Amino acid sequence: MAGYILRRMVSTIAVMAMVGIFVFLLLRLAPGDPAAMIAGPSATEQMIAGIRERLGLNDPLPVQFLRWVRDMLSGDFGISIFAGHPVLQLISHRLEPTISLSVLTMILSVTVGVSFGVLAAWRSGGLIDRFLAAFSALGFSVPVFVVGYFLVYFFAIRMHWLPVQGYVPINRGLVPWFVQLILPTVALSLGYIAFIARTARASMLEVLSEDYMRTAAAKGASPYAMLFHHALKNAGVPILTVIGISFAYLIGGVVLTETVFNVPGIGRLVVDAINNRDYPIIQSVLILVSGLYVLINLAVDLAYTLIDPRIRY
Repeated sequence: MAGYILRRMVSTIAVMAMVGIFVFLLLRLAPGDPAAMIAGPSATEQMIAGIRERLGLNDPLPVQFLRWVRDMLSGDFGISIFAGHPVLQLISHRLEPTISLSVLTMILSVTVGVSFGVLAAWRSGGLIDRFLAAFSALGFSVPVFVVGYFLVYFFAIRMHWLPVQGYVPINRGLVPWFVQLILPTVALSLGYIAFIARTARASMLEVLSEDYMRTAAAKGASPYAMLFHHALKNAGVPILTVIGISFAYLIGGVVLTETVFNVPGIGRLVVDAINNRDYPIIQSVLILVSGLYVLINLAVDLAYTLIDPRIRY
């Protein structure tokens, strides 16, 4: 196990190096000049040239890249071009809304998705199974922002049950914090619920057809024991895989959801940074998200041994 973790960490360094090169070149080679955007439409060529010199944009690309890597390894992710504040400070101020939305989304997605998939497999061909098929098709095909606008229109504007948009910090109370996140959490969860439920159903159907499940039924095992003690544990590896993938891909949905519901999180910060071509913010967020994605994949691989002891590294 220790050797496997060491090899994965070495490969993680190589992956992050490739991601860093890609992110750096992608932003530098994209059309648009951040110096011209900072200077404004009425700026002269001399003003733009002075800003480029101050930001180091006139240096060769290898020099800019090595300087960026050196500063990042020392904990300095740079200063926002437009906000004028340290990037880590801006990110830290936006972490709570994004983490809150992501955690609530995964709790709802895993709880409902796994339960739904298990019940659909247990009653294969029944009403629950057919409803899951229709719900999955809807969850996969309807974009997050469409679901979000529908929820806002019905539950906030028409029924006046829930707030339209915004975010309440958790230190102002758990109830206002939770109520404010109900609509964005539901909107963001639907696709992941469908994904996890379909995977859980397929994996459970395969396990339920095994001989040892028929043996357990012949010995008088209760339906609860058969589903959750025998079947779910043996079907857990594919389910855990899609849960890890869903959590890693959550940042893409968070960007749209935070925009629709005006949640001041990392997604909104990235959108604003892209519109302003704020290189330091975009680069820092992409690097941090890539690192988180790699760590989640490593954690999922290591968790396989807890579900299935036959897996060894």
